Amino acid sequence: MGLLTEGITFSYGSSCVLKGIGFELKPGEILGIIGPNGSGKTTLIKCINRILEPSQGTITFDAQDILSMKIRDVARIMGYVPQASLDSLASPTVFEVVMMGRMPYSTWQSSDKDRNVSWKALDDVDMREFATVPFRNLSSGQMQRVLMARALAQEAKILLLDEPTSNLDLKFQREIMEVISELVKTKGVSACMILHDMDAVMKYCDKAVILNDGVVTAAGDVEKVLTAENIRDTFDVEVVIDHSYGRPHVVVL
Repeated sequence: MGLLTEGITFSYGSSCVLKGIGFELKPGEILGIIGPNGSGKTTLIKCINRILEPSQGTITFDAQDILSMKIRDVARIMGYVPQASLDSLASPTVFEVVMMGRMPYSTWQSSDKDRNVSWKALDDVDMREFATVPFRNLSSGQMQRVLMARALAQEAKILLLDEPTSNLDLKFQREIMEVISELVKTKGVSACMILHDMDAVMKYCDKAVILNDGVVTAAGDVEKVLTAENIRDTFDVEVVIDHSYGRPHVVVL
């Protein structure tokens, strides 16, 4: 059944940022949310994760009403991976950051299971050897891996990722996207991510949503959404969709 959002509306004061947003994400799928800066992408992710409370609409996962759940229970379903930040995570070690993902399950004292799950999450993103390293000492790509491990430690069914490849060079961008793709395949989770790289959306995502001025202008299978016409109307640039290398690429004219 997966994640279903319908009619999500949210405002900052008198400014309406989301206007009746709806889309579906099934288990084992990767969905890319794209759109111009300021179109409401991060606000949408935060509404889905209950960081923000929409004024209207419904969000369900496997027919469970997310908006009526306790935050602790939502955290057992959704793992939020923000852009890596030194400000909020300057002191802990890598292992301590990952253990934060066990908070929805823990009491005041962590258990052997919490530690075992956290070690497994570090293994899944190939970061075990960095367990005792301060988080602030990592590269941007390594930070993103650790934040994904923290979400995996939550044993979440859905990964919500806010620009997971931002501020990364080409090598790390590819590595992070490959890690996400592999986690979805092997863990049976789904992923919903904000992306700016159209080629990454075409290569790794099953579905796409175009968000523009707080409204969904296109949603569905990637190749049906990322057309030259939709991209031109959204970003005001002329492109062609090139199939020369065995899969589609966006070429800006």
